[in-house]
Amino acid sequence: MHLSLSPSPSNAPYVYDGDGTYDVREFGAIGDGVKDDTNAFKKAWDCICQSHNQNQTHLPILIVPHGYTFILQSTIFTGPCESPLIFQVDGTLMPPDGPKSWPKNNKKHRWLVFYRINNMTIKGRGLIDGRGQQWWDLPCKPHKGPHGSTLPGPCDSPVAITFLKCTNLSLQELKIKDSPNFNLRFDSCISVRIESISIVAPASSPNTDGIHIENTNDVQIYNLFISNGDDCVSVGTGCYNVDMKNITCLQGHGISIGSLGKHNSGAWVSNITVRDTTIKQTKNGVRIKTWQGGYGAVIGVKYDNILMENVRNPIIIDQFYCLTKHCLNHTSGVMVSGVEYRNIKGTYDVRSPPVHFGCSDSVPCRNISLAEVELLPVEGQMVLDAFCWNVYGQMETMTIPPVYCLLDETKNKF
Repeated sequence: MHLSLSPSPSNAPYVYDGDGTYDVREFGAIGDGVKDDTNAFKKAWDCICQSHNQNQTHLPILIVPHGYTFILQSTIFTGPCESPLIFQVDGTLMPPDGPKSWPKNNKKHRWLVFYRINNMTIKGRGLIDGRGQQWWDLPCKPHKGPHGSTLPGPCDSPVAITFLKCTNLSLQELKIKDSPNFNLRFDSCISVRIESISIVAPASSPNTDGIHIENTNDVQIYNLFISNGDDCVSVGTGCYNVDMKNITCLQGHGISIGSLGKHNSGAWVSNITVRDTTIKQTKNGVRIKTWQGGYGAVIGVKYDNILMENVRNPIIIDQFYCLTKHCLNHTSGVMVSGVEYRNIKGTYDVRSPPVHFGCSDSVPCRNISLAEVELLPVEGQMVLDAFCWNVYGQMETMTIPPVYCLLDETKNKF
């Protein structure tokens, strides 16, 4: 494949009249797993982004070829681009190996960033290897100090891939392993489809959320396998119209909405659906977590057809979320309303109640409903009681265990 770019005036877009492919090797990338290929990728990106596609039948493709390993420094791929495009990852992408190899003039918050890109597909059978071990071993990370404590020192570690202010994104087939921090983060994006992605990191790896979305709407997350050390999927403030289906979560902390309302901030989340999903050997199953002192609302959440296997807290709303022992109770809180749990079945770890609704003293949870919930201990004696604190709702069918502690909303008008 050879590039053929027709001449264009200065500052005018390139007009591409070749076969529509942009192989990073033709821009100088070596792919030997040693040499820094960042500049070659930037040149390839600038070329495909500025090129106006005259071939209406095939989108331009930036190719990361199979059989090669490319080292990239912290890099921002900036748009908007002249045409929709495909970023085809068939080889391996890796960052510098650990904090000491990270250039001192590069910030350590993010590795690869896609900024203001419209109509892009990232796909391929390759691998994104975050080389996270040395980042996880920083003394500031959880459980690295004596008796499970942390130690002082620099604590920045990069998110593997960040999408910022992008629209009409599609991610398909990618494999991601050992991210130093979050694997995929979407912030202020619109219309995102994530499908057939595999994300893997050790259970002990801190802060390795599989997918985190924030201020992002119209999101479809389908057919994923995520085994990691933190949230499988986490939904932050400003998200609405999010549909998750056929996700397998292993290890980690399950699927979370939140945390929300930290530092007395506002948070709004609505119309979130999680369905046809399996959650195995995790600390939590489906969780909503908010800090005391925040404000806003979580409205319209549906959990349907969820299989739990040996989960510590299968169903949990925690409006007293806190990472220390010194968090104070507040008179304000993020309201949680309209949460449906249907066909939630499986096994739990008896160290915790399988159903835990801990709601704010001042802002109770409202309109919580359960139907066809059957949760049994993986071993040991069944926990007979659910935990409820200031939560209003109903059992639409008998549940196992029964949640008799729900308050009757019809008797209390707000």
